[in-house]
Amino acid sequence: MSPLERRRLGSGLVFISPWLIGFTVFLLIPVCLSFYYSFCDYSLLQTPAFIGLDNYRELLGDPVFWQSLRNTGVYASLALPAGMLVSLGLALLLNQKVVGQSIFRTLIFLPSLVPTVASAMLWLWLFNAKLGLINTLLDMPPFAATIQGINVALGAVHLPQIQTPISWLTDPAWALPALAFMSLWGVGQTVVIYLAGLQDVPGELIESAELDGANAWQRLWNVTLPMLSPVIFFNMIMAIIGALQEFSIPYIMTGGGPARATYFFTMYLYDNAFTYLKMGYASAMAWIQLLIVLLLTGLSFWLSKRWVHYQSK
Repeated sequence: MSPLERRRLGSGLVFISPWLIGFTVFLLIPVCLSFYYSFCDYSLLQTPAFIGLDNYRELLGDPVFWQSLRNTGVYASLALPAGMLVSLGLALLLNQKVVGQSIFRTLIFLPSLVPTVASAMLWLWLFNAKLGLINTLLDMPPFAATIQGINVALGAVHLPQIQTPISWLTDPAWALPALAFMSLWGVGQTVVIYLAGLQDVPGELIESAELDGANAWQRLWNVTLPMLSPVIFFNMIMAIIGALQEFSIPYIMTGGGPARATYFFTMYLYDNAFTYLKMGYASAMAWIQLLIVLLLTGLSFWLSKRWVHYQSK
């Protein structure tokens, strides 16, 4: 390189050095250490002792590990599609030109600004079996009649019926669906992203479809959703990563109970690291979690070739 190019390179490195130092100290070194610790017996109080693949072998035979992984998978399978459908539906409604549009958008986005602890305390009251608003609403005639009809259908196929009032957070059968339902509270950020994507849908395409006789559903299915597919794909990837890392809400609201029905993967990782002081075991769990996330995101990218459409193409 010429002297001028070397000076420019030096100046550039100086300007980005704070980021490089922060990335190295707070991310790169911890990641490398966690990978090494995953092959060690490390209790934070003693020097790490290399044990090879013993942590991974122990995980494969750990029933709590499999239960936490199953709970996380069930939660993700409930919360992820529900969240995407609700957020997309709200975005489509908020994209309509109606009176008070900005007020409705603000109301939808506000819950995502509420601190996690405050949201958890609010929903603890809503899910209260005796005094909670949700059970109070279910006791009202329209909802009570609906539940009675559902129970008749369940009884016809010899399935357990719904018993009211529902113990949302103390019944193992309802605790996980209750947390998945609560996750819909914070879809405001996703709705904003969808709204931004809807603004980029070319209006001439919708007008052309309308002139060709396409009704509202056909315009949505054949024009809007294909043009919005990159945004849907982005939100899906972020939702997968977020669902697999869920920790704070179940930790605050249920502590993993009842009977470990809401004991998520990240909660078990946290307990191993900071309660049982099994940092090597927890590091192995973290790398397994990373592999699961990479596998699911890689699968999503592979499948995206069939349904994600970019305007440049």
